[in-house]
Amino acid sequence: MAGTEDRPAPSIPAPRGKCPFDPPILYERARRETPVTRVTLWDGSSCWLITRMREVRSVLRDPRFSADASRPGFPCLTVGRTTTTTHRRTFMQMDAPEHTAQRRLLTTDFMADRIEGLRGPIQQHSDKLLDRMTHGRQEADLVAEFALPLPSLIICLLLGVPYEDHDFFQQRSATMLRYGSSTSAMATARNELISYLEQLAAAKAGAPDDSIISRLTARGVSAEQVASMARLLIVAGHETTANMTALSALALLRHPTQLAAFRSAVEAGDTAAVRRGVEELLRYLTIVQSGLPRLAIEDVTVADTRIRAGEGVLCMLSTANRDEDVFPDGDRLDVGRDRPRHVAFGFGVHQCLGQSLARTELDIALATIVRRLPYLRLAVPFESIRFHSDKLVHGVQELPVTWSDLAS
Repeated sequence: MAGTEDRPAPSIPAPRGKCPFDPPILYERARRETPVTRVTLWDGSSCWLITRMREVRSVLRDPRFSADASRPGFPCLTVGRTTTTTHRRTFMQMDAPEHTAQRRLLTTDFMADRIEGLRGPIQQHSDKLLDRMTHGRQEADLVAEFALPLPSLIICLLLGVPYEDHDFFQQRSATMLRYGSSTSAMATARNELISYLEQLAAAKAGAPDDSIISRLTARGVSAEQVASMARLLIVAGHETTANMTALSALALLRHPTQLAAFRSAVEAGDTAAVRRGVEELLRYLTIVQSGLPRLAIEDVTVADTRIRAGEGVLCMLSTANRDEDVFPDGDRLDVGRDRPRHVAFGFGVHQCLGQSLARTELDIALATIVRRLPYLRLAVPFESIRFHSDKLVHGVQELPVTWSDLAS
């Protein structure tokens, strides 16, 4: 850390460079120079940026770093996120034993073997969406007509949320994930979504079904607690996978050799190779672009840097997943990379509960796209694609594509 204290702390969130698939240059520079860097947040407060794999994993599994967003000094990336209160937190923003107890209520629903049983419905919905998208035309927005509705359909199926309400929760989710959302806009979106889910939980108490919300209600979990858990699942369950699906399709289109290798695996029915490709896309793209916030509750030394109790840290998953000590030539997309042990889903006790579902959806969605649309390509210049520079989750706003055979 010698010399870094003499420099002005850079501000975050930072803009990306010329390549929209790469982490912001500021974060990458920090990773190459020092794994722990002081940065300035939007409100002038400071925290520590953790950028390398070893230190990111160390912090995320260390109980001396709290995920409790209600603690004073917890690093907030936007003004809208300063409104978090104890009863409005999700279990992702809690420590043990609260976090452990709430997560345990959902573990069975997201176990790998349970999710594997959803392959049939996910494949059916994938095919129906592509049938509708391609019927009678040669161009469409892959985001609006495939990447977004597929995970929305599946999370509605799991939670027991009527899909006809998808516009309602998608709009509120977008507000909650946007950097620029004001305090009032964030609170309104969050409260409206919670109120909707509380009413749904109450309705299912009188008319139970096989959904997650219904099962939680039947176990005596309060409507408020059910709504808190469901809010996290509904926001994370469609926004992240939707953005990852579209961004992965774009990355493959921009890397024709990798697309050809991935298509060969799909056509050969090599499920292991397809899954390696998906893992590599997860590593390479790492769409959680904001980092995972934590607060030191004791003095902790990380890579020779003393982080004091009450100081915040941001664990940058995107740069950890480009760490060349772990991933040789890590800035290159290689769908044949041997099962990269990335942290795209986080690490430690807060590692993403829905990662098996996300992986299964991505396996099926991307394989279906490349199998059914062999001539898929962009319908607009790459330079005109608009990315989510204003959101906590990276992705594209629209992805106009065509699938016509140029030779025909």
